Amino acid sequence: MKLIIAKSAGFCFGVKRAMEIAKEASQKFPKDLYTLGPLIHNPQAVEFLEKLGVVVKDRIEHIPRGTVIFRSHGVSLRDLLKAREKKLRIIDATCPIVKRAQFYATYLYRHGYDLLIVGDSKHPEVEAIRSYIKKRVDVVEEVEAAQQLGPWEKLGVIAQTTQTFSRFKGIVSVCLERAKELRVFNTICHATTLRQMEAVEIAKKVDCMIVIGGYNSGNTQRLAAICREIQPQTYHIETAKELRPRGLVGREKIGLTAGASTPSWIIHDVAMKIQQLKKRRIK
Repeated sequence: MKLIIAKSAGFCFGVKRAMEIAKEASQKFPKDLYTLGPLIHNPQAVEFLEKLGVVVKDRIEHIPRGTVIFRSHGVSLRDLLKAREKKLRIIDATCPIVKRAQFYATYLYRHGYDLLIVGDSKHPEVEAIRSYIKKRVDVVEEVEAAQQLGPWEKLGVIAQTTQTFSRFKGIVSVCLERAKELRVFNTICHATTLRQMEAVEIAKKVDCMIVIGGYNSGNTQRLAAICREIQPQTYHIETAKELRPRGLVGREKIGLTAGASTPSWIIHDVAMKIQQLKKRRIK
């Protein structure tokens, strides 16, 4: 049995940065330290931070005092203003690449473009971007949905940073036919694209693909879906405990990758459990 581990598996720049910011904050502000929603979409990482005194609150109204960390996905205008109104100490851990998407969205709005976001309308990153635009913002994740919109005089298109390029490209192609004037900013994270490309290449070579990451992680879900298109025997798990050894019986090559919010220790645990299968016969 050969195990092929993606070099890009695990924390991306934005997630690593957010985790470091939170850990430093826990040392500087040991009391009344909160994140507005989970800092990243990984339950195990959130649990780790809770042990350091970083408490998750889902609503700004539930934070009575102290310090609030804005998570890597960004924060809505409403919550930003509310935090200021409550005089909370603000630590902004928003990923710079997400900030870039927010900038382009605002730029397009100020220049008179209708805005279309390629992404998940319920994802916190998308919700935050929409909150800064004072008119309707369309959000679509499928080409078929984009075909039902428009026509537009002036349309601007951006993407949720963890979207797939192929989906973004397909929706932009539809918009080309339905908008008189079109401006497009590719706001997909470069690291996300590389991670997806590497996963595809590995999936082509293996008998089974393991994708590790939180079930609430959009980028991990997309990673699993991309791999499954190439290798139907693709399994999305959160931790090593969910690995089913019997499902790996007879596999000569196993691929392993992980979402951008997956801690390295979880990847290591899964890899070690797979490696142990080489040393014993599965009954």
